Amino acid sequence: MGFSSFSPQRRLAAGFVVFGLLVLVAPAARADACDDLAKQLRGQIDGLAVGKTGANVINLQHPAVKRASLGCASRNVTNEVFAATESRKPSDAFYDFVARAAALVFTIPRNDALNGAARCIKRIGIFRGTTIATRYRRLDIRCTGGKTGTTVSISRERDI
Repeated sequence: MGFSSFSPQRRLAAGFVVFGLLVLVAPAARADACDDLAKQLRGQIDGLAVGKTGANVINLQHPAVKRASLGCASRNVTNEVFAATESRKPSDAFYDFVARAAALVFTIPRNDALNGAARCIKRIGIFRGTTIATRYRRLDIRCTGGKTGTTVSISRERDI
């Protein structure tokens, strides 16, 4: 007596139960991977504190940044590192934080992450505008600058 001997209604009900279990388990697995990544960041970057998680974003606190976050994987992006500072020209500690975080999240050399972020921020100005979007070493880097501060967002598109 195999599964095919059940009535079509029972097979349909069993299929819904299996599908429901998969739907409930899949997001938890993604969140756990993102939490593990945040714990790795905390262990590797001095002075980093991991804050609350909400809407697939984990808030990070570090003395070199005003605001920082780690965005978890979504449908089209693997992860995202976001950092903001109050100064128009970021400090070396800000660059170091962004480079270390991006290097750990995207498993690339720290110098590549540093060069990509610095290159993006240096392009902010009168000729190119206050919002820059660029690619460097398969990373999507978006920078915004103004009188009140500078933000950097680094992500990588999912290979489809």
